Amino acid sequence: MAIGRGSLTRLALLALLWGSSFLWIAIALRSFSPVQIVLARLTLGAIVLVIIVYARGLRLPTSGRIWLHLTIAAVFANAIPYTLFAIAEQHVSSSVAGVLNATTPLWTLVVAFATGHERSISAARTAGFIVGLAGTLLIFSPWQSGSQIASAGGLACLGAAASYGISYVYMDRYLARRGIPPLVLSAAQLTAAAVLLALVLPFAGLQAVHLRWDAITALTVLGILGTGIAYILNYRLITDEGTTASIVTYLLPIVAVILGAAILSDKITAQIIGGMLIVLAGVAITRRDHPASKPRNDLPPVW
Repeated sequence: MAIGRGSLTRLALLALLWGSSFLWIAIALRSFSPVQIVLARLTLGAIVLVIIVYARGLRLPTSGRIWLHLTIAAVFANAIPYTLFAIAEQHVSSSVAGVLNATTPLWTLVVAFATGHERSISAARTAGFIVGLAGTLLIFSPWQSGSQIASAGGLACLGAAASYGISYVYMDRYLARRGIPPLVLSAAQLTAAAVLLALVLPFAGLQAVHLRWDAITALTVLGILGTGIAYILNYRLITDEGTTASIVTYLLPIVAVILGAAILSDKITAQIIGGMLIVLAGVAITRRDHPASKPRNDLPPVW
C-alpha cells in the first residue's frame, strides 16, 4: 500500500528531526556538559508531551507498577543512550554517531534472543546480523592505526545502540500490551527519565556553563522538536501507516551524515559510507518478512 502524501511529509519531518539530533548534540556541547544536555532535552520533551496528553483528554498512568516499568524503560531507552551519545560526540563526529545508531535493530535482535524473548532466529536474520556486524567493523576499521572511531567515543555509540535494544525488548515484554496509548507511554517515560537525570545532575552535571546562542538554540530544538514533537509525528505515522513507519530507521543515518558534513564539516570517508550502507542492508535483511521485528502499533520507538 502506497504511503499517503500527508504521511510522507510526516515521515520526512520525523527523519529530519531524529536524524538531526546528533547535529544538535554536537552544537550543544559547545556550552553544556552531556548530563546537562540530556536533562534539558528530556525536561523540554516531557513538558511538550504532557501538555499534549492532557490537551487530548488523556491522563498519565496512576499505577505504581506501571511507573516502575516505565522508569526501568526510561533508564535504557533515554537516560543511558542519550548520555552515552552526548559523551561519544565529544570524541567522534555527529555523522559517525548517527551511523552507529543504525545498529540498534541488530542489538535488539541479539537481546531478544539472549533473553528468550525470541526463541529462535531464522537463517535470514542471522545472515542480516552478520552483514550488519561486518558494516560496523568497516566503520571502525580497527586495522587502521590511529583510528578515531575505534575509540571510547565509538564504543559509547555502540553502547547507546545496545541500550536502545534492551529497551525495545523490555517495553515489548512489560508495557506494549497493557492498552496504554503510545503518546501516554512516551510522555510518562520521558518524565521518568527527566527525574532520573535530575537526580544524577548534582554528581555529574555541575560543570560551569559557557553560554553561546548557537548551543542554547540547539538544545531548545533538540528538546522541544527532536524529543517532544517528533514523538507526535511518530505516533501519527504508526496510527496511519502501521509498520510502514519503520522506514524512518533507514533515513536517520543518511540525514545525520548529510547534516554533519554540510554544517559541521564532518569528514565523511568511503569506509563510513560503505559501512553505513552495509549496516542498513543487514537491518533490512533481519526485518524482511518478519513482522515481529518491526515496530508494534502499540510500542513507541525511542530515539
